[in-house]
Amino acid sequence: MFGAISEVLVYVSLFFSLFFEIFLLITYFEKRSTLKVQSEYKEPAHFPTVSIMVPCYNEEETILKTLSSLLMLDYPKDKLEILVIDDGSSDNTLKILDQFNSSNQIKVYSKPNGGKYTALNFGLQKTSGEFVGCLDADSFVEKSALKRIMNHFNDAETMAVTPAVRVHDPKNVLELMQKVEYAWGIFYRKMLDYLGAIFVTPGPFSIYRREVFSLIGDYRHAHNTEDLEIALRMQANHLKIVNAHDAIVYTVAPKTLKTLYKQRRRWTYGFLNNSLDYKFLFLNKKYGNIGLYILPMAIISIFSSIFFLFSLFWSNAVRAQESITKLMTIGPEFSLSFDWFFVSSSAAIFLTVVGIALIICILVLSRRLTDGHFYFSMDIIYFLAFYSFIVPFWLLSALFNTIFSRSVAWK
Repeated sequence: MFGAISEVLVYVSLFFSLFFEIFLLITYFEKRSTLKVQSEYKEPAHFPTVSIMVPCYNEEETILKTLSSLLMLDYPKDKLEILVIDDGSSDNTLKILDQFNSSNQIKVYSKPNGGKYTALNFGLQKTSGEFVGCLDADSFVEKSALKRIMNHFNDAETMAVTPAVRVHDPKNVLELMQKVEYAWGIFYRKMLDYLGAIFVTPGPFSIYRREVFSLIGDYRHAHNTEDLEIALRMQANHLKIVNAHDAIVYTVAPKTLKTLYKQRRRWTYGFLNNSLDYKFLFLNKKYGNIGLYILPMAIISIFSSIFFLFSLFWSNAVRAQESITKLMTIGPEFSLSFDWFFVSSSAAIFLTVVGIALIICILVLSRRLTDGHFYFSMDIIYFLAFYSFIVPFWLLSALFNTIFSRSVAWK
């Protein structure tokens, strides 16, 4: 009975995975000509005032580089306002920021620790720009990023623009895997743009029209994922979010498995709980692709990944038991011969191979989108070989915490 149910779930999971991958590829090829036009940089006709908020908590290692990248932005200095909000740091962050006390362009504020959303709301009250953005204190912007983002606001309906986030200086295997994942994310977010279904405005350099906050209110705690909640709130209010895939921002990726696990568990926990808060979006045609397709598929992918982990453990446990039984019955058996007859030709295996091929195809397109051309490197092998086996662990932990109402700390 269990075997039959498991087999059905395998095929259902494979169906949704293949359907989603094919859907992304169809969207890409449909919009390829538009993508090429959008990739051609044009100097903005005018430069509105922009306020960038940098909330920070114990960021002594990166805050100087973050602010330096903002000061080097290719944008009129008299149109750019930078606010740093120290959220009660206990390290040397505030001492490092003291050197900007006399700066004309950077304003430094300090407040008791209350969480990132409180720092952002504090900053909102101090900003004066027509547009308002956030840059996480462990991220760094390319010189042209702001200009490329502001070009998208030529469309009066556009209310927020997200950048392309890449991994800063990846070195170890874990960071290289994330480099590939973030490249995938750039491709994925651009396809969501075309579908009108972006559901995260990431902390690294998303820019909003100021009126967004007048229309829908300030940032919320939102289960420690305020960037996801405000995007869902915008979608719920039919406010347009687009993506500037050529506006590059670099972020420091977790260097250890422990820190990666904690970060992704928080992200997944935030997604699950915000999905519960915005459950009225799901399968509601009033909200278009994000409600009918994207959010349900995101939930399905979480459960599918967890199921595949259990399925893998179960099948390997069964094989191990069979091998032990065989060993105890007939003793050790050695053979170096190979026969194709014993290679599995099941439909599930075939569909899995097709799924992997589609993933590789998307990775090729992702790399072309991010780097202008495809090149092979070992990070792709690391990603394909290992990443899918570690993802279900933080998904399962986040699901467990959601079911039992256990909060997940930021740090």
